[in-house]
Amino acid sequence: MNSNKRPDSMVRITTLELANAFIDEQVEAVRNQVGNKSVLLALSGGVDSSVVAALLIKAIGKQLVCVHVNHGLMRKGESEQVLEIFKNRLDANLIYIDATDRFLDKLVDVSDPETKRKIIGGEFVRVFEEEARKLEGIAFLAQGTIYPDIIESKGVKAHHNVGGLPDDMKFEGLVEPVKLLYKDEVRVVGKALGLPAEMVDRQPFPGPGLGVRCTGAITRDRLRALRDSDAILREEFDKAGLTNKVWQFFTVVPDFRSTGVRDGKRVFDWPVIIRAVNTVDAMSATVPELEWSVLKKITDRILSEVDGVCRVLYDLSPKAPATIEWE
Repeated sequence: MNSNKRPDSMVRITTLELANAFIDEQVEAVRNQVGNKSVLLALSGGVDSSVVAALLIKAIGKQLVCVHVNHGLMRKGESEQVLEIFKNRLDANLIYIDATDRFLDKLVDVSDPETKRKIIGGEFVRVFEEEARKLEGIAFLAQGTIYPDIIESKGVKAHHNVGGLPDDMKFEGLVEPVKLLYKDEVRVVGKALGLPAEMVDRQPFPGPGLGVRCTGAITRDRLRALRDSDAILREEFDKAGLTNKVWQFFTVVPDFRSTGVRDGKRVFDWPVIIRAVNTVDAMSATVPELEWSVLKKITDRILSEVDGVCRVLYDLSPKAPATIEWE
């Protein structure tokens, strides 16, 4: 049987009991595959790589080497959360690289969305490659491949974080313990492994991170406004009980300014656009009707707490004709 084909008889993992049985099975399989050799994993902090990291730590402990690259385009507190959970709580063998300046310097004056994506993806591979070459005795590469990746690519899809590694970087094999699971099953496994809800229930996040929500050419001050406004939005949605009711929500800071007034003086600052959508399959999406009091509270906080912002807007556009992300 094709090892990349999910058996028709495979039980859907919907409970912690089933998840624990799956974890026990995969721990044994990983130990048999790896033996006493080392495994390398790019730990982005997303659901899939985080669950794989926790599972492999349970299976082989310090034989797993995790590399977390902070490209400066993460949401507020995300890299800190990765360090807290994996290095402090799980005692992971974790290498942390703050490559913020390296990425942002490469993105100066780059406004085309596809060019930005290619620069961010390509630079990530180079940073990961440089760190991998410093390590000795790495035999296996672990990836957070899940079953939809296989379906979409009709084969094993390289994890978006490490796809494109040079041909001369040879590994004995891939370690992909969740490759036959759907996203909802991966979340259940993550909860069974003890990962916090804010990590396993993390919303979809684009590979280029905030780079595609800071539209046009990225600037550090506008990126800071984006990160701060997004954090406020998430805090207020959580307080209002909307976090588990709205499929995805985030802010966008476009590359244009508008006239405003602050302290009796004219200012020329950015708008912040709130984007919230509900969807089943991400192929189409609707916009939720939020309570006016919630939107007003978010608006008041962003205008008073985020530097360089004079307007807050709510994007009412469904998909289609709009897309979920702005770039």
